[in-house]
Amino acid sequence: MTETARTAPQTDLTDPTGPTDLTGVPPRHSAVRSLLRLWPFLRPVRARFFTAAFVAVVASCIGLVIPLVLKWLVDGPVTARDPGGVWLGGGYLLLLGIAEAVLFGIRRWLVARPLAGVEAAMREALYRRVQRLPVAFHDRWASGQLLSRATTDLQLLRMFFTFPLTFLLVNGVTVLVGCAFLLVQHWSLGLVLLVPVLPLMVMCSVFEAKYAVATRRAQDQLGDLTTVVEESVLGIRIVKGFGRHRSQARAFRKLTHEVRTTELRKARLLASIWCVVTLLPEIAIAAALVLGTVQVADGELSAGTLVAFLSTALALRWPVESIGFLLAMSNEAATAADRYFEVLDERTAEETAEGAVAERAAAEGAAGAAGPSRGGAPDGRTDGVGARPVTTGGAAHGAAAADPPDDASGADSAPHPGDHAGGDADDSPGRDRGGMLFEGVEFRYPDTPPDAPPTLRSIDLHIRPGETMALVGATGSGKTTLTALVPRLYDPTAGRIVLDGRDLTTLTRDEVRTLVAVAFEEPTLFSATAAENVLMGGDDLQEADLLRALAVAQAEGFVRALPEGADTQVGEQGMSLSGGQRQRLALARAVAGRPRFLILDDPLSALDVHTEALVEAALRQVLATTTALVVAHRPSTVLLADRVALLSDGRITAVGTHHELLRDNPEYATLMSGEPDRSDDPERPATDLDGPRPDARSDAHSPGHGDPDHSDHDHGDHHDHGDPDRGDPGPTDISPTAPGPADPGRTDAGPADAGRTDPAARTDPDHCRTSRREGESVR
Repeated sequence: MTETARTAPQTDLTDPTGPTDLTGVPPRHSAVRSLLRLWPFLRPVRARFFTAAFVAVVASCIGLVIPLVLKWLVDGPVTARDPGGVWLGGGYLLLLGIAEAVLFGIRRWLVARPLAGVEAAMREALYRRVQRLPVAFHDRWASGQLLSRATTDLQLLRMFFTFPLTFLLVNGVTVLVGCAFLLVQHWSLGLVLLVPVLPLMVMCSVFEAKYAVATRRAQDQLGDLTTVVEESVLGIRIVKGFGRHRSQARAFRKLTHEVRTTELRKARLLASIWCVVTLLPEIAIAAALVLGTVQVADGELSAGTLVAFLSTALALRWPVESIGFLLAMSNEAATAADRYFEVLDERTAEETAEGAVAERAAAEGAAGAAGPSRGGAPDGRTDGVGARPVTTGGAAHGAAAADPPDDASGADSAPHPGDHAGGDADDSPGRDRGGMLFEGVEFRYPDTPPDAPPTLRSIDLHIRPGETMALVGATGSGKTTLTALVPRLYDPTAGRIVLDGRDLTTLTRDEVRTLVAVAFEEPTLFSATAAENVLMGGDDLQEADLLRALAVAQAEGFVRALPEGADTQVGEQGMSLSGGQRQRLALARAVAGRPRFLILDDPLSALDVHTEALVEAALRQVLATTTALVVAHRPSTVLLADRVALLSDGRITAVGTHHELLRDNPEYATLMSGEPDRSDDPERPATDLDGPRPDARSDAHSPGHGDPDHSDHDHGDHHDHGDPDRGDPGPTDISPTAPGPADPGRTDAGPADAGRTDPAARTDPDHCRTSRREGESVR
């Protein structure tokens, strides 16, 4: 299918005009080819299905025997005035009618249960596929389009299996057998009845083409309508809060009018074909009746034969007239099948990777066959299609190490002490080490223009085993995107990520989910109990794991206070809870499974100052036993980490401790202080970030004057005097010349070695964390 077919139209809640209408219908296969793709789902129940079809054919053919009984009855007992024969003929007709009804009932019983199972199997297959498809797919598709495929489209397919599929076969056989009977009884009258066949075939072909277009448009519009309803329900607080119910009603009314217009077009098309398939056979029957009556009057035809002939023609009337709506239902089912397989045909990340490997192998094989001169490239890349760059040595940015950028800002040219562009100076990207390693990682979203710069580029970063790394950067710098690569919500477009020496792409999705746990910036809860939401964080978790996770997230208090405790239903999206409560349950879910790698995307943003301090104190115990990457916007969250990585414009521009970066990196100091960046302004007033001042203690109590705890993100003055439970520094510790114990892993080697650590401290994360906590206790 084309991209137009795969990409569902999107809906903007703020746009009063509603979703855009389809500009056209994507080209598709014939209805027969589309419906044949459903055979794998029918194969398990083919025995009962074909048995039911055979029973229906027999029942329909019994109806064609009735005209023969009528012929015998008219030419025999009625002509001979034999009452006994008339009663006998009536008995035959009654028995045939009962047999026909019983057989149709058996047919219905044979297909009801298995076809319900087919629908369930198709719905489960769709759900499994949607769960396995990458996040990029869900970024492109509106949820309403997926919902309509899982509900409306599958109902159409079940109806097709139950009625049109069977009766297309039954009615086709009935028409063929009936035409044979007509020609046998009287060939000239039979030819009269067959005259409309050719016009009917032409009209049905035209109808099918037009109806398929209208059907596709209608079902896509219903998907848009479902999206609008879903977004309006989920965003009801925004709609009501901004008084947008009238604009939303107008958008909904406009879309329903479009659906109504399309449905009316379908009705007009169906009415026209129904009119044709009804009128032409009726005209043929009338002509046959007139001609037959003349022949009976001339003695060329018996009355019984004429009665049998007309009875057979009338028996064929329903199969012929039903062609219109059977074709309509078949086209709706074919469109539903196309929409259904649009999702199933989407490739998962594993299938995409396997396809890329196969294409690369084929390209390399073709290059090898062409000659040895094409076997490699001087720039370090293989000659295969889509080959990744080979990173060697210790260059922080690959080719950038030999060809420095033009701009002199950042760490790419003469980095400051503690400003390690791309990672640690002693970390060689070519070596597989423990912990979490980003090596030459680049990423761009699939829907970005080809000429747009990548979201992430030249990411080289090593998080040692047991170490906590804070990721800091301005809004839009790529922090959330970088964290999404670790659990493989997206795969890098270049470079690689290594977890404990294993390339992330070599791990199965199940292995990744076992190793990595994530607490997202926007907490998402399911319509389940509080306990069930937390225990989603791992397999085979017990009550003890639940209690431990709730304690870490400081959630056991409010969970215990719920009406049914941990067994209380939290409602859809957890809307019965406050934002902070939802965030704590999401954090508890992340730590419940004791993951080896923990990704926290600003996990404390919705908490008040006192709850945040309690959660941080508990989190330190968890972080001591795991390798963690924490997106942080506040100094209090940064202080949970052993080191800090500064992400700027999609690149890691500095790595060091919190105090090293405060001292040596103006951009980091600006992010932590909340002041605008005026490092190049000669007339700016001096602050504590520039060095010690005699009045540093008094100025430290003013927001924005060197105390990172007084940034715009603070919720009060709780940090002014330090909090030993949280590890927050006191006001005088903001000076970059504060004594060494505050900086873990620091040595006395001088500024040139800033940011390097003692080998023992680097290999022993507990040493780093202990040194930091000792410094905090001194402060």
